[in-house]
Amino acid sequence: MIPLHLRRGAAALAVSAVTGTACAVGAVAAPVALAAPTPTPVAVPSGLYGKGDPTYDGVFRQSLALTAQHSLGVKPATKAVDWLVGQQCDNGAFPAFRADAGKPCDPRTAVDTNATAAAVQALAALGGQDAAVKKGVAWLKSVQNADGGWPYLPGTPSDANSTSLVTGVLTATGAKPAELTGKDGKTPLQALLAFQVNCDGKTENQGSFAFQPDKSGKLFPNADATAAVVTAMAGRGGPVVDAPREDRPVEPAPGCKQGMADPKAAAAGGSDYLARSLEKNGGFLKSAMPGAEDQPDFGNTADAVVALAADGHQQAAKKSADWLAKNSAAWAKSSGPAAWAQLVFAAHATGMDAKNFGGTDLLAQLNATGPAPQAQKDADAAAEKEKKSDDGGGSTTTWLIVGVAFVASMGAGFLISGRNKNKQQL
Repeated sequence: MIPLHLRRGAAALAVSAVTGTACAVGAVAAPVALAAPTPTPVAVPSGLYGKGDPTYDGVFRQSLALTAQHSLGVKPATKAVDWLVGQQCDNGAFPAFRADAGKPCDPRTAVDTNATAAAVQALAALGGQDAAVKKGVAWLKSVQNADGGWPYLPGTPSDANSTSLVTGVLTATGAKPAELTGKDGKTPLQALLAFQVNCDGKTENQGSFAFQPDKSGKLFPNADATAAVVTAMAGRGGPVVDAPREDRPVEPAPGCKQGMADPKAAAAGGSDYLARSLEKNGGFLKSAMPGAEDQPDFGNTADAVVALAADGHQQAAKKSADWLAKNSAAWAKSSGPAAWAQLVFAAHATGMDAKNFGGTDLLAQLNATGPAPQAQKDADAAAEKEKKSDDGGGSTTTWLIVGVAFVASMGAGFLISGRNKNKQQL
């Protein structure tokens, strides 16, 4: 599954393909009414995670998968990293997917800020890709809107999700978003404050943020957007959030726009809204997709868990993480690598064991969707060598192989991904 804002972006790209205009519907605030055409089946490259059509989410799901592996101390397969790097255009931007990476990008290549931010964040966390990271950050800076925010597609209006995602990447790479202003003189954090939902007498909306204003300029609460904003406002550099040692209780939202005029207060208001929404539903957020049944949205719930933990609300985050641990395995299995990654981020943020998340080994499930990570490959090779040896399965060699497999299963010792904002979730 891809977060809601990327689902909207995918629909926009689909419509663009029909109309022939690169920004026909852009990062729209309201759902796209036109049904997306059925894409021509695309062969899934061997280095890419997931088996589904990568046209609209290849780079994004790959980036989340690699970031999640890294957060657990696992070194991704070389060809998986190479595939991601190979998707980058010469100008530093990334498209959602391009089947022929040997062909240079041209003006018709639909690059976007979300794919670029996710890829840059993953490559920055992995290390050794300084050139790609530098080019990606430079491109992101170049497409900042005048209001200080970012759109999904360059040249379209800013939205809360894209602005939050890019802000996190800039934080993770040391680009200091608080010092980066648009032509209107506003910083990314100031741009995010513009998405606060006005007080309308409905206390359930207090503290929330909108994805974008509708055509009339009205703002409507959006839990996914709120989670993204809270994570960015809390100063985090991505979805890998180290579990805090102490819990800070969620407090009532500090008021309407007037009471949330700075990032800290805005994050507190957003956290309150998320905590109330999760509690009301029994631990999860409901699907916000148009036409969807009244059902849980596992991906957005995972994002909310990370957001609450990022703002220091460990107890509130843990309640929903426990719900995910009991209920999310079937969803993730049917959704693919991005879903497994989102659950890894939720487990990591709440100090839960990603290898035993409600009885499910999230890392093993994620690894199974793509090329085997480095440590796993080494262990498999050693096991195969032992199998072919003529030593009769001697106890010394056997226990050596068991030891290698155990070390591999431990990754690199549960190293924490520095995407904790100091490093580097449709």
